[in-house]
Amino acid sequence: MKHFAYILIGLSSFFIASTAFAGDASAGKTKAAICASCHGADGIAIAPSYPNLAGQNEAYLVSALKAYKEKKRNGGLAAIMQMQAAGLSDEDIDNIAAYYSSLK
Repeated sequence: MKHFAYILIGLSSFFIASTAFAGDASAGKTKAAICASCHGADGIAIAPSYPNLAGQNEAYLVSALKAYKEKKRNGGLAAIMQMQAAGLSDEDIDNIAAYYSSLK
């Protein structure tokens, strides 16, 4: 039973590590150009009503963008984000998340 637990821990660590840096930050920078109009060119928002994205957790950004795309995230300025996310592929989302999480 102990061996089974170690195998599960090892496999989960592998999957977490393999998805943690799944995106291409340089491709994300190109794709995120439209995001700069609200979130700033360097990921620091231009107005207090928009969140800063620079240095944000990559997995969180992926989750948030997918939730907007699927219209599962509502309220506030969600309608704007839903429209922006609607045209993004999963690869685009991974890349954008990698880009913003790489900024400090």
